[in-house]
This record gives sequence, C-alpha cells and structure tokens, in this order.
Amino acid sequence: MKRPALILGALLAAFTAGAQALPLERILLPPGFTIEVYASGLHSARGLAFSEAGTLFVGSKTGEVYAVPPGGGKARVIAEGLDMPVGVAWHRGDLYVSSIHRVVKLAGVDSGAPAAPVNVIDSLPRDRHHGWKFIKVGPDGKLYVPVGAPCNVCESQGDRYANILRLDLDGRNLELFASGVRNTVGFDWHPQTGELWFTDNGRDLLGDDLPPDELNRAPRSGLHFGFPYLHGRGVQDPRFWDARPSKAFQPPELELPAHVAALGMRFYTGAQFPAEYRGGIFIAEHGSWNRSKKIGYRVSFVRLEEGRAAEYRTFAQGWLQGERAWGRPADVEVGPDGALYVSDDEAGAVYRIRYAGS
Repeated sequence: MKRPALILGALLAAFTAGAQALPLERILLPPGFTIEVYASGLHSARGLAFSEAGTLFVGSKTGEVYAVPPGGGKARVIAEGLDMPVGVAWHRGDLYVSSIHRVVKLAGVDSGAPAAPVNVIDSLPRDRHHGWKFIKVGPDGKLYVPVGAPCNVCESQGDRYANILRLDLDGRNLELFASGVRNTVGFDWHPQTGELWFTDNGRDLLGDDLPPDELNRAPRSGLHFGFPYLHGRGVQDPRFWDARPSKAFQPPELELPAHVAALGMRFYTGAQFPAEYRGGIFIAEHGSWNRSKKIGYRVSFVRLEEGRAAEYRTFAQGWLQGERAWGRPADVEVGPDGALYVSDDEAGAVYRIRYAGS
C-alpha cells in the first residue's frame, strides 16, 4: 500500500507535467470570474511584462527569459544562461532584464530576432541573498531597480543595500530613490497621482504573526521605510531599534499578514473587470516558508478610496491545499485585453483570469 506522502508527491509531479494536469478547479474566485492556463512549461516563472504587440515576456529564477505569443500557447526562450533573470520590463521596443548584479537590454525581441544582451548597468552587488530583482520603467522614463538586504535582518550600507535605485535607460545618473526597504519584488505607479507603491517582505524569525509584510507608498524620493530598525508601523527590532538613526520613518500604507511573502503587485488599469476593481491593487502572495501553519499562496486585492488603501481581501486562492501547495503566485500583470495574468513559479505556468459576467 502506498503511503499518502508518496501518493501526494506523485500528484504534485503530475500537476506540473502540463497545462491539462493543473487542478484549476481548486482555485476559488469571486462570482463571474474564470481562470485558465495561458502558458505552461516555464521553469520558475516570475516577472511579467507585455509588449504593445501583445507578446508576454516572462522572467525566471533558473536563467531563461520567455516570450509567449499573443493569445497564449507555446513559449519560446529568447535568452538563457542569465543569473536569476527574475525581472522583465518592456519600454519602447526594448526589453530590460534583471540579473543579480546587472541589468541588460534586449533589442528586437518582438520581431523574433533578439540582439545579444547589452549591459545597462553591471555594478550592482553580487550577493545572492535577496539578490534577484523585479524591475520596471517608471512614468519618468527611468529604470527602477531594487537591491535587497543581503541578510534576514542587518544594518547595511543604505546607498548599496535595502533600497530602491533608479537610473537613466543608458545606465547613467544612478541615484537612491528609497531606503530602509528589506526586499521588494513588486512595485507600480498610481495611474492618477504617479506615486510609487511597492510590496516589502518582513523579516523572519520573530514568530508566526510578526512582523507584517508591507504595502508601501512613496509620494516622493528620499524616504526611509524603517528596515532594519522598525517593521510595519510599530514592531521595533530587538537588535537594531536602539541604534536607529535620528530620522523619521515612512509608515506602510497597509500592513499585510506576516509571512504571506507579498511579491508582484499591479494597479488594475483595465476595463474588463467590474468597476469595483478599477484603480485597485492586485498582489501576488507567494506564501510562507517558516510559519507553523502556511499562509499566502494566493492573489489578494486592495481597494483604494481617494488614493489610499481602504480594504484588503483575498481575490484568488486554492493553490494551497491544507499544508501542501501545488502552486505559488509570483507576479501579476494586467493584459491588453484587461484580464489579469498571474505567474506561478512552482507550477511553471502563467494563468489568465477573466470576468465572464454575473
């Protein structure tokens, strides 16, 4: 007789074998929404970015960068051998791809014949702890690049670690935009105010329920968001609080549950979903790794009122079954069709969530 763990392991292996095997019937969505596999077979799928032509570019932690044709289907590898190319950003015909210590540009990728990668910057830290990077081009035309803390919790050079940097697209004018940011793997700009909002993962080893993950708002550059001295709005770090600098810390816009591992986030700017979702924020919660009972493994939604967070709720769940997870949402992106696209680095897939009507 087979042991339950062996049976479950076989099922999990089957889930990742192909799109038809993924148990999407387990995903719970609000009434009227449907989910489908848009692309599969993508090793450790992470960051998402659409081109104007509708090609979906997908980063990974395993070295490949994928291009999924408009409408979905079989992806092609457009770059490989990169060092954790998690982040992808599309801007005016070029694809920017992150790596541990550099960002490269790929020209011609939407024409089917990408040029060799060209370095935009190659002087970032080489630390692998929190070294993978989400990237995006802001409304100011600059490339935003985070550098995570090289630790669980530590004091480090604020101009080198635990920050968000920005630079020109030719690699010049590198500057510090925000500090005290432990590890952000997702950010976006408010479609009306232009303010940068970003997720941040809280430190580990303070227990099941501390400290919170964060959804932050940066109305201007130069703000300090508290790490490693203060976590959330009021959790003073037991090691570093007494050594805090004499400056004010920017509190989070919203405290998220501890250890949900909030990664990718996007403002919903489409028109396909009902009006209550427009202008709100979708967050990919990758899921806990060091909690006695797992949490996360879902997509959440934050409703805004007058430019501020007003409500936080679960939008899509079911990747976690009991204490076993067959999928882990990593990034979200709004497609040209107004659907929500979700990458899953556990199942190696990208999903499309659409509203079918009441």
